[in-house]
Amino acid sequence: MSKEEIKSFIKNSENAEKVHEFFCPYRVCPLGAHVDHQLGLVTGFAIDKGTKFSFFEADNCEVEVYSENFEGSALGNFNEEYERQYTWADYLFAAAYVLRKSYILTKGVKGVVSGAVLGGGLSSSASVLLTYLKALAFVNDINLTSVELLNLALDAERNFIGVNVGKLDQSCEIFSRKNNLLYLDTKTDSAKLIKIPESMPDFEIAVIFSGLERKLAGSAYNMRVDECKAASYALKGFAHIEYGKFADSFLRDVPYGVFLQYRDRLPANWAKRADHFYSENERVKKGVKAFQSGDLKEFGRLIFESGRSSIEKYETGSDELKVLQDIMEDTDGIYGGRFSGAGFNGCAMAIVDPAKKDAAEKKIRSEYLKRFPELSSRFNIVFCRTADGIS
Repeated sequence: MSKEEIKSFIKNSENAEKVHEFFCPYRVCPLGAHVDHQLGLVTGFAIDKGTKFSFFEADNCEVEVYSENFEGSALGNFNEEYERQYTWADYLFAAAYVLRKSYILTKGVKGVVSGAVLGGGLSSSASVLLTYLKALAFVNDINLTSVELLNLALDAERNFIGVNVGKLDQSCEIFSRKNNLLYLDTKTDSAKLIKIPESMPDFEIAVIFSGLERKLAGSAYNMRVDECKAASYALKGFAHIEYGKFADSFLRDVPYGVFLQYRDRLPANWAKRADHFYSENERVKKGVKAFQSGDLKEFGRLIFESGRSSIEKYETGSDELKVLQDIMEDTDGIYGGRFSGAGFNGCAMAIVDPAKKDAAEKKIRSEYLKRFPELSSRFNIVFCRTADGIS
């Protein structure tokens, strides 16, 4: 079938019982930047923009999927060896790869996938992976718990796609609920939903696309993860703490007092990464208290502080995102903001007063494009609300 034939089949009302659809939201992380891969504390909102996959089942594990956002197709068979193409199609076969470790797949899928085009840094890769996992499990009569879904998505990202992600993205997109802040401990996997207090002022979430796409695999992202692990490993050695395998060492395992005692013995970059980790964990704790009490101003201030720490201590943020950080901090109507995701291009996010969002948008757009006029055709600002996790 061609792309148009599949789309026609999906739209035909006579096929309604055969056509299925899953939606997985994107996410933003107000506080908890760059700490999930070290088993830190994080917060998140799912937003009302994300990935939609409309599909019907195919016999004999046949695969034919098209994208509304990208060229090409995902064609093949789940029973055959798949050679990675380093395109969007890899994510569908990554989902099949991890499912086949524990389950037998007898059905494939044909369909069309589409995503809100907002730019990188909103965990769109996690969103599309979760959507595919749910779809393949559905057509093969596999009942996955939320925890199984989370772990399968992590396996696919780390061992097939090649990015050493933490649990933040997938957790937000699975466990989040509309009008709630997700508070997650990535060491214990305990998750708490904090309902927006009635006393809290209304807010919207601005997603600000820098105009430059991000890329994590093969980028400095994995290097930062390794620097954090190296810091934890060295600190354990200095303090005579059992350290085991390097791959299983995390900063969360190292008490803050040990870091203070031995930080001067660490290479400067490792010390900076650890410093960000410990300070960010404290910001999360303070931010959760502020959110519970309805103090949006304090919650926003901590988000700004997180953004500065990401730039100065974690040392991420492209020139464009650093400029956005400066602009956001000087814009009336923005409670707090920072870049969204790892900071290697992509998006920034901000918590915004809806009554002032038009003026804020105008100022941000004007000042940013004065610096980077060549990005005028791609720069974008989208306002979102909180949403439920995958459905």
